[in-house]
Amino acid sequence: MSQSEKSVCDKRVFNELFDLNSEPLRNYLYYQCGDIQQAEDLVQEAFIKLWKNCKKVLLEKARGFLFTVAKNAFYNQVEHQKVVLKYAKRSKKNSNTETPEFQLEEKEFMERLQNAIADLPEGQREVFLLNRMDQMTYKEIAEFLGVSQKAVEKRMHKALVKLRKTVKNI
Repeated sequence: MSQSEKSVCDKRVFNELFDLNSEPLRNYLYYQCGDIQQAEDLVQEAFIKLWKNCKKVLLEKARGFLFTVAKNAFYNQVEHQKVVLKYAKRSKKNSNTETPEFQLEEKEFMERLQNAIADLPEGQREVFLLNRMDQMTYKEIAEFLGVSQKAVEKRMHKALVKLRKTVKNI
């Protein structure tokens, strides 16, 4: 059976993919986050997503799919933590001057905004968070992701349009 005939949905093929890629993927994530448990959890999530999308992923693209999914899941966790920490800092600083109603509205708004960011398509979310949270320039993001600067600009534009629309409705 040639590689192009093999399907990721075949349990033997999937198990082989797991055996070949789980440890390198875990190590890659561990180097990123410094937490072995978090790395292992992200590996499991990536393989679950691969299994759920096995009909859409070609065998020769499976490794790239796993690394991309895991990397994006990790970035989402990091960005979520940044937002939580930033909000916690602001809440402590402003806790004496704002009414409870305002604080509740602000908390609800932040949750909706986080959900709106999480609902962005993968590429748009990644570009948006790298730019707004990590303060990377479009050029730096393009180099980091291996895409053109125009692609980064387009993704950012689409992300901002969607977020503005969502925020306007909140």
